[in-house]
Amino acid sequence: MSLALREAGVDDGNTNAQARHSLLQLAITESRTMLSTGFRPRLVDTLKSYNRQLLRDDIMAGITVGIVALPLAMAFAMASGVTPQAGIFTAVIAGFLAAVLGGSRLSVTGPTGAFIVIIYGIVAKYGVANLLICTFMSGVMLVLMGIFRLGQVIRFFPLPLITGFTNGIAVLIFLTQLKDFFGLPVEKMPAGFFAVMQVLREQLGNFHWPTLLLSGASLLLILLWPKRLNRLLPAPFVALILATLATALFSLPVATLGSKFGGIPQGLPSFGGLDLDPTHLSDLLAPAFTIALLGAIESLLCAVVADSMTSDKHDSNQELIGQGIANMVAPFFGGIPATGAVARTATNISNGGKSPVAAMVHALLLLLILLVAAPLAASIPLAVLAAILISVALKMGDWDIRKAFQFPKRDTAVLIVTFVLTVVFDLTVAVQIGLLMAAVFFIRSMASHTSVNRLLPEYAQLFERHTIAGKHVPDGCAAFRVEGALFFGAADSVEIIHQQAEQARVIILQLHRLVMLDTTGLLALDSLNDKLRVQGKTLILCGATDEVLDMLKGSRLVDDLGADNLQPDLAAALQRAEQLLTSGVVWG
Repeated sequence: MSLALREAGVDDGNTNAQARHSLLQLAITESRTMLSTGFRPRLVDTLKSYNRQLLRDDIMAGITVGIVALPLAMAFAMASGVTPQAGIFTAVIAGFLAAVLGGSRLSVTGPTGAFIVIIYGIVAKYGVANLLICTFMSGVMLVLMGIFRLGQVIRFFPLPLITGFTNGIAVLIFLTQLKDFFGLPVEKMPAGFFAVMQVLREQLGNFHWPTLLLSGASLLLILLWPKRLNRLLPAPFVALILATLATALFSLPVATLGSKFGGIPQGLPSFGGLDLDPTHLSDLLAPAFTIALLGAIESLLCAVVADSMTSDKHDSNQELIGQGIANMVAPFFGGIPATGAVARTATNISNGGKSPVAAMVHALLLLLILLVAAPLAASIPLAVLAAILISVALKMGDWDIRKAFQFPKRDTAVLIVTFVLTVVFDLTVAVQIGLLMAAVFFIRSMASHTSVNRLLPEYAQLFERHTIAGKHVPDGCAAFRVEGALFFGAADSVEIIHQQAEQARVIILQLHRLVMLDTTGLLALDSLNDKLRVQGKTLILCGATDEVLDMLKGSRLVDDLGADNLQPDLAAALQRAEQLLTSGVVWG
């Protein structure tokens, strides 16, 4: 969008009417494009039957979610290496826009723990200005994913992979919060697992007693807070209030938002252009794609959780578009990447939220806090925010090790490798390697379930319902059946036909149990036909499903075979074989 402003002759820092007009024109153009692709937010459908009772339920749920979101938004932002107000700005702007434009009725959007490691690395390497560029680029990618209807991509990520990187992120969040939890005398935690471990090893003994007591008490309160009270008074909010009061009343010598950031500025977030640096643009593509990919996974998982709790059905492509627009707009107000937040969404549902209005109320409540109560945030101790994040990390991961041993070994390997790579190296590398491993294991499994078996008369005696039952295979003919998927990982399965049908002059290949045929498998059939033809033999294909039949007819294989050698079922294929053998003209 910054480039669009420059093309319109508007400077990045310009906040006058000309800038707003250019943004409006760009938004209108994008809206027209999305309308042509089926752009329809869930809010539109919800408002058709909206009433006063639903509004009351949404307001009550939205207020509760806003109370939960306030400490989380600040904590996630600080852990990511940016100011706490950046987290609140994100929750306000992205949370409101995603609710208005998204495809899930009850999802709540804001900064989440999954992004902490990625954002921290970007800030450490490229700075906050380039983080805003990354966020905008990821938003564009999310919109494109939705426009090109890639919302079902979540199905291609196996559960062990998701569990592996989620647990890895949880460990990294835990490690990065130990500085503020123990009050270590370190200016800033470095990026990277080994650097963090080095700092912890050197400084962990220099912890600060008052900070540790405050953070430890806050963590215990959060973990032990009764569930029956959590609906009315969320544990993170209670911990935040009590720790802040204790710090102010007893003048505890601990670091606070005021001492580190000067508090939170009161007032509306201000609009600002993005400072695009072309020299870093290519370097930012990879982290932007990582943000977009993780944002898509988190948002769609969140929508699935909401559906499971309410028997609702979200629009995955619309959700990606809504999340994308939210991430495109938020950086212009200093916001960081946002996505659907499972904990806040569950809080919304459990407190009676009925429509996207509840998430809108949550964003408006946070805006009201910015306008009215921002000066009070200066007394919030960093220790309680660290305790909140550590509790998030503990609850975020799936730590039941027994589950890993219930998986097949290949899935356990994917989980462990993804977890280790996420913690030690990088989330992008972890997802890439994890997906590659999962794909290789899947290909091997598919290939192992592909077979080519000869149809023998004995089968008719053993299995009355076998396709060969009641049929006669003439002398000089051999019939085979392909089972499974004939694809690049198992295309060589048809080579067995040469070994088992040396004496036959007509070969029948039954395809009714062929579930998938790709180009490599098609070429393998073509190669088989060529080899048999050189030997003076005829190949007959029969029983192909509609999908496989369309693929066969769309290739040159049917021309090479001859239309008469492509039969609908085994009975017709055997009649064709009898005809060829009787006439003595096997090939032709």
